[in-house]
Amino acid sequence: MIRSRSRLGIPVRIGLFVVLLVPLLSGAFGTPIVRGDELSDAVARQKALQAKIAAQKQQVAQLNGLQADLRTEIRGTASQLAGINADLTAVKQRIGGMTAKIHVVQATYNRQIAQLADLDSQLHQIQAEEAAKAAQLQLRRVLLAAHIRAAYDSDRTSLLETILSANSFSDVLADVGYLVDIGSQDKALADQVAKDQQTLFTLDQTVTQTRSDTEQLRVETAAQRQVLARSLLDLKVARAQYKALQATTARALAIQQYTFQKLARNAGALRRAMNAEAAAEAAIKRKIDALVALQFQGGGIPSQYNGTLEWPLAGVITQEFGCTGVIWEPPQGSCSHFHNGIDIADPMYTPIRAAGPGRVVYAGPLSDGAWVVIIAHAENLLTWYAHVDAYRYPIAVRVGDLVQAGQIIAYEGMTGHTTGPHLHWMVELNGAFVNGRLFL
Repeated sequence: MIRSRSRLGIPVRIGLFVVLLVPLLSGAFGTPIVRGDELSDAVARQKALQAKIAAQKQQVAQLNGLQADLRTEIRGTASQLAGINADLTAVKQRIGGMTAKIHVVQATYNRQIAQLADLDSQLHQIQAEEAAKAAQLQLRRVLLAAHIRAAYDSDRTSLLETILSANSFSDVLADVGYLVDIGSQDKALADQVAKDQQTLFTLDQTVTQTRSDTEQLRVETAAQRQVLARSLLDLKVARAQYKALQATTARALAIQQYTFQKLARNAGALRRAMNAEAAAEAAIKRKIDALVALQFQGGGIPSQYNGTLEWPLAGVITQEFGCTGVIWEPPQGSCSHFHNGIDIADPMYTPIRAAGPGRVVYAGPLSDGAWVVIIAHAENLLTWYAHVDAYRYPIAVRVGDLVQAGQIIAYEGMTGHTTGPHLHWMVELNGAFVNGRLFL
């Protein structure tokens, strides 16, 4: 009976475990999850994912910076469009800059979305590996426990009983060999279970951390999408405002161009009118220079002006300072036609205000019939207000008056050579006309 347990009990159980254990260790229960050293591979993957997530966090920070810069540009453009007498050329350039920056933000945002999708895919793969590894670990634990129980049962038949009950020395060696084999397999299986536990722990850490990081990145990326959507809407509004302002300016300029074209049909009359206007301007300028010098000597005008100027009128800019295609304007420097001021169109009799504090040095007509007010803000800084009304609303100030910034000095008119109601505003610095926008 003892031999029967030894020969039929132990070898049968051991044979059963060998049959079950060999396929498990060789991967016959399924395709191996990770080739090579599973724990090393899991640790390497964990580090690689952490590096990717760190790079994405840096990209989110970069996206934040791009969005902030874009919002600043949008606020500047909106302020410029809402401001008095917007410079269409400058607004167009800013809208172009906004468009380019939005394209950069969109490209960065799209890369972030693609990288998040890649992270999600890797996360799903690791989760699947974690589940498979957990199942494999559980199976190995069950087999190891059963193996240990079988070994315990076999241990109740002592080695001496096994030897004494054997028919031959060959049977003794076989029985003892089985027992030794069971011990080595137990150790190998126990070692594998320990490695599986470490690998599973690493995989679980990777899944948990990656899930947390990707959720945070997803929230931050969604917030960036909202900011980008607002920027796209603001760009659309700015473009619409620019087109409306451009159309209004074009209509006002078309009226002027029509009159200029009629004058251009008579080249002689146009040349005489331009010469007369230039002569009148030169004559009044000499007179003004003398008046300013006299006032300065008497202490009525400061030597330097401290501060900035304000727009004298809110309207549509029909001509900027500088080279122009309007044939009415005289040549200057390299320009065939040069405009020495800024034309601001508005309805007739709109109040015109002093651009800054100063003293009125002239208020009257020029030889071409245009009425003008000239204010000295300092010995070397004057502002001119031409084409003001002198019939329905007389000029509101007189020579010698001290005026404050924003004070009404005259009203929009059409005196002199003009195609419609507008103010021709000039800024004179050190005896030369300069761009008034530089002082605003």
